[in-house]
Amino acid sequence: MNETAVASATPPAGSPVIEAIGLHKAFGPIRAVDGIDLALTAGRIYGLLGPNGSGKTTLIRLLAGLARPTSGLVRVLGTPMPSRPLLARIGYMTQADGLYSELSVWENLTFFAAMSGQRNPAALAEVLAVVELDDRRGTPIVELSGGMRRRLSLACALVHRPAVVFLDEPTVGVDPVLRYQLWDHFRRLATGGMTLVVSSHVMDEGDRCDELILVRAGRVLATGDGAEIRRQAGTADLESAFLKLSGIPTAGRFE
Repeated sequence: MNETAVASATPPAGSPVIEAIGLHKAFGPIRAVDGIDLALTAGRIYGLLGPNGSGKTTLIRLLAGLARPTSGLVRVLGTPMPSRPLLARIGYMTQADGLYSELSVWENLTFFAAMSGQRNPAALAEVLAVVELDDRRGTPIVELSGGMRRRLSLACALVHRPAVVFLDEPTVGVDPVLRYQLWDHFRRLATGGMTLVVSSHVMDEGDRCDELILVRAGRVLATGDGAEIRRQAGTADLESAFLKLSGIPTAGRFE
């Protein structure tokens, strides 16, 4: 398949948009991803929940085609990953802001847009307005607050209008108002047909997702929406459910 065909490929209706089969990734003796199977459909928000070190970032990098698995298979939009041409249809927001501090807001956005093949100034202006930074176009990154940097990172991940977007801990270190605004925007993107995979170690964000994927030590503990997982664990909240499904002693907390 040539590059144009790959970049425009779309799986048949009802097929998974993101698929992982027997996925493993080892770093020496460390099994960061240890036998994960996923089948994620379009227009939904998937919450990848787990503590730091559970393998969330490694899994996202594998799904986004930025790392090669030790074994197993990943397909995104029907295309085996990694696939360089398909990156034009994927958005990826890293946990750490990957911005150039000496450049302005507009210069950063223009650079990342061009890397994904987006050179339409109107599209850049639109996404900058969405994250409420249109009045900061000429501001150097060093002068932005942490929350503004997170918003710009999100804009850089969305500027090329991807079909699939991976967001690695997008709400870390942001205030409650910005967290609400970000999740409201994620919901609007999913309503528009985009598929989002959002990682977090904040369990109370789970109910904002259509489906949760609880991971620990590179393995999936449970999947389902928040209510299903609480019922499965027999607990009143997701944090307690995660602890119980992990087999972590809780000193009678669930009695």
